[in-house]
This record gives sequence, structure tokens and C-alpha cells, in this order.
Amino acid sequence: MLQRLSVAFVALIGIVALAFAWAAPGAPSPAHLTASGQADTGFRIENGRLVDAAGNDFVMRGVNHAHTWYPQETGSLADIKSLGANTVRVVLSSGDRWTENGVADVAAVVADCKANRLICVLEVHDTTGYGEQAGAATLDQAVDYWVRVQSALHGEEDHVLVNIGNEPYGNDQQTVSNWAADTSAAIDRLRDAGFHHTLVVDAPNWGQDWSHTMRDGAASVFASDPDANTVFSIHMYGVYAQESTVVGYLEHFVDAGLPLIVGEFGFDHSDGNPDEDAILSHTRRLGLGYLGWSWSGNSGGVEYLDLVEDFDVNRLTPWGERLFHGPDGIAETSVEAPVYGDGEPTEEPTEEPTEGPTEGPGEGDCEAVYTISQEWSGGFRADVTVTAGTDLDGWTVTWTHAPGQHVAHAWNAEVTADGANVTATHVSYNGTLAAGGSTTFGFTGTSEGSPQVPALTCAS
Repeated sequence: MLQRLSVAFVALIGIVALAFAWAAPGAPSPAHLTASGQADTGFRIENGRLVDAAGNDFVMRGVNHAHTWYPQETGSLADIKSLGANTVRVVLSSGDRWTENGVADVAAVVADCKANRLICVLEVHDTTGYGEQAGAATLDQAVDYWVRVQSALHGEEDHVLVNIGNEPYGNDQQTVSNWAADTSAAIDRLRDAGFHHTLVVDAPNWGQDWSHTMRDGAASVFASDPDANTVFSIHMYGVYAQESTVVGYLEHFVDAGLPLIVGEFGFDHSDGNPDEDAILSHTRRLGLGYLGWSWSGNSGGVEYLDLVEDFDVNRLTPWGERLFHGPDGIAETSVEAPVYGDGEPTEEPTEEPTEGPTEGPGEGDCEAVYTISQEWSGGFRADVTVTAGTDLDGWTVTWTHAPGQHVAHAWNAEVTADGANVTATHVSYNGTLAAGGSTTFGFTGTSEGSPQVPALTCAS
């Protein structure tokens, strides 16, 4: 989604109905999806699913952030994380249309993602609408950029996915027909250059694939990747106004054993009204990732797609409230990436972490450790690691906060408060722990003065 290009979608209106009427070919056999050159570390694809180096399933729950146009908004990733996201898709420029984000800047973005325990999807935006948008870069030019900044990404395969180029074709069918060949060529060049990251490829037709070019060509593109490590990304705006259209597109990839995310979507658009409820509910049902557009800074008539006003985390828009706090939204469904699951921040916090005392029940069935990992004026972030003393089918951690200290947003646990008394209970995916196993939940909070570490009680 390019904030300055909303009018470009008008060209879709006359042809969307025809696109919906086209028949879908038979789903390709998933037999060709066996990896032949998997990287030893980092994310990879197994049976059509995105997993980490340890084989843990990872489902993206996050948003897009227009870093290249707003590089001064350095607090945005921390704010995005504070609302429960596990992933951020970061807009970069190759220098073909906007000011290039160089090696140092890209390295800083990656470090910021890691410091805030977010998975980073980095994308080049200059390719948007190639063949229809004047000045748009080719996928080959995008690869040139990735090679220039490769040193910033080396060794980050378990934290970073490379989205080769945003919405790389407009609606000109002559250029759209080259999508599969050009995408495979870009993948080959990146692999030859030594990139073993999971690659993300966007659909043509301004990302919406109304022509089904990506849907029909995805199997051949996946098979062309020597690392078998490519994820497909659909952008859902006005083309996806009907639940049946959303379901049909998502299920085609799942049935074919092909990995898919919804890399962008909104609750409204100038080209039509997407069914955001269907997108959220069916990605949850199918276990597919999604990334809402976008944190803040939209213009050109699509300002309503801002999730917060003026980059202020305390001023959620109606779209922001829906995406973060509504049914099937980020707060309800996000699980932090397992690579951050050790309960310790990836980067050193501004102050030494403070660990709280632990109290367990008499039989020692679990213990919990409370760590203040970040602190700022009027607020803080805490992480709580629960470790099982015996096999557990569920756990509950309770504590009493100091006066003036309150939980704001939590993830990986159901957290409730009655005054200063706080109760955190496991969620569906982290309640079962073998003896010696552990899980971590976290939250951001407000504090009058320096936050204090409470005593904890953990019980099964």
C-alpha cells in the first residue's frame, strides 16, 4: 500500500468483476515442496508453514511501518510491540524513487526490531506499481539494493525476512505476465549472492492479484527457490470485499501446501470496502499471518488507514482499535516469536534488569521470575518467566503492584487486575509445560516514579 498512490486502484474497478469470474485451476500437488537446500539456521518452510530454526510454527501478527518516509519516528517499534504485535513490516527505499536507506540505517532497524522482540519483515517500496506507475523500479533493481545492504542482514536469518519488492506490478497485463519469471530470477540472484533468509514475494495488480497471476504461478516460483524458503504475500483491499473471495484465495494456498501471509490489508479503501472481519477470522482459522496497513503517516486521501494518530500510541484510531483489540486481532492472537522465548531481552536495556523474588506453592509445581526489562518516563516493560517444577496442564501467576503501578497491554497471557492485585493465566498455547520447561509472558505498564518489582506466587 503506497500512501501516495491510492488513485492507482481506480483502474481495478472495471475489471474486478471479471477477475472474480475466472475459474481456478486445479491445486498443484504439494509433493514438489520438499526442501532441497534449506539454510541451517533461521526461518524456513515446512509443509507449507513458516517455522523457526527449532521447527516452531510462527504466525505473524503485526503491522506495517513507513520508516523510509518517517525515519525520525524512532519510538514506533517499541510502541507497536507494546500493543502486542510480534512482527513489523518496515518500508525501505532502494533509492530509485526515494532516499535510499543505507547499510547503517538498515542495521539500526534490525537492531531496533530485536531490542523490541519483533520479527522484522524488510521490504523495498520503490517497485510499487511497475509497468503502470512512472518511475517504479524493477525487481532486478530491488535485488541490486539488497546486495548493497547485505552486510546489515548477514547472520540475521532468525530475526529478519526479506520482502523483495512491494506490489511489484500494476495492472498492465503485459508486464504482469512476467511476474513468475521475474520473481524466480530475483530469488535466484539473491540465493547466488548468499542470502539464505526466508524471502517474501508480493503479488502483482498492486498487490491484490485480481488476475490470479500469483495464485496460479506460486507453485512454480516456490519450486524454483533452491532453498525452498519463499513465502507469498497478498494485499487485501477493495478486491476482497466479499468473505467468499477472502476464503477462496486463502484456502487455495493452504490446500496447495504453499505458504501465504496477508502482507497488507485495511478496513476501507478508495477502491472498495475490504471485509476486514473475514480477513481476521479466516487467517486465524487457517493459521496464516497478517500485517495491517499501517502504523501512521498515511496521506493522499487514505489517512483513515492510520492505526494511531500522529505516531502516538495513546491515540488509537477506530481502525487501530479494531486491529489491535477487536475479535481475532493482534492482542487476542499474537504469540511472541520463539527466538525471543528465553525471557531475556535481545538487546541490553537502558538499565540493568531487576528480577523480583519468587514464591512457589509448597509442592514446587512452578515458579515465576519478574524482570523489568525496559523503563522510560511514566512507563516500563516487564517480562515474567514461568518454569514448571513438575508437568503442568496450566498455570496462574499473581502479584500485587506497588501504588501507582498498573498493567497497560499484555501478551502471551490473560492478565486481569483488581486494583493493585494482578492475575496472569496461561493461554491456549502455553499452558502445558513439561517439568523444567518454561514460557514467558510480558506486558507494558504505567508507573508513578521508578517501577518496583513485586513478589510473585505461581500455582498450577
